[in-house]
Amino acid sequence: MYNNSRNDRSNSRGGLLTEKSNSKSQFLDQLATSELVELFSKEDIEPQKAVSEAIPEIIKAINLIVPRLKSGGRLFYLGAGTSGRLGVLDAAECPPTFCSSPELIQGIIAGGVSALIKSSEALEDQESLSIDDLNSRDFCTKDVLIGITAGGTTPYVTSALAYAVKIEALSIAISCVPIKDVALPCKVDIRLLTGAELLTGSTRLKAATATKMTLNMISTIVMIRLGKVYGNKMVDVSVTNTKLYDRAIRILQEIANLERNEANELLKLTNGSVKLSLLMALGSLELENAKDLLKDKDYHLRPALEKLSST
Repeated sequence: MYNNSRNDRSNSRGGLLTEKSNSKSQFLDQLATSELVELFSKEDIEPQKAVSEAIPEIIKAINLIVPRLKSGGRLFYLGAGTSGRLGVLDAAECPPTFCSSPELIQGIIAGGVSALIKSSEALEDQESLSIDDLNSRDFCTKDVLIGITAGGTTPYVTSALAYAVKIEALSIAISCVPIKDVALPCKVDIRLLTGAELLTGSTRLKAATATKMTLNMISTIVMIRLGKVYGNKMVDVSVTNTKLYDRAIRILQEIANLERNEANELLKLTNGSVKLSLLMALGSLELENAKDLLKDKDYHLRPALEKLSST
């Protein structure tokens, strides 16, 4: 049986936007399958609108995250349930896409790895657990915390945000309720107002969709700012399987106008580095010279290529 001495179970959360009943779905159980699919499809336009309306705060968050990471900080996503799983998912996808260190962006979920496949709702009410989870990763002032809580009231998340504020780490909150309903301790407050869910209270629907869109945007743009992208190509792709190897080859072919066998030889020589391969191909450089040039330009490919062009 649920037991939490901190919360009075007589306090209703019904006033929260994420807990309200959606008038469009009052007769959800009586609709035909075709009507249900159409209704859900139309309602999924709302997350796009919510993200669009939160653009100023998303921009602010990205502009504050980038210098932190450049200065040796790390980015942590933290949440419980669906919110936690979304953070772990986004963090896990960064190393193969951008060849970033698994330490750079990390996802923390209440209950740990097992909570990814088996729900552990009771843990989201434990305030000290999230602080323990952060401390176990040596979370400190130079780091960034993005606390994700759709309803804005998850103790596991709110306590972590308050702790981040206390130690002067960068604290960013993502929630789906208006500020007037719930205040959150944070430097940047991203509100994704997706409205009442078709299935009342099920924030794994619209709220989760908007959150995933926002995390995609934040991590990808941060990586662009860190020099992981050239044009629209992932030039720091981690060549760890056949699909990614083929992608790396095609990037070299398109940008440097190489034959496939030439691109293959360069990738072997550079141990799978697309950036180094491009510098060697376009600048007729030896490997060590390409490494020096890339390092000199803070591992950003475009400035390195511009220096080659100017000389």
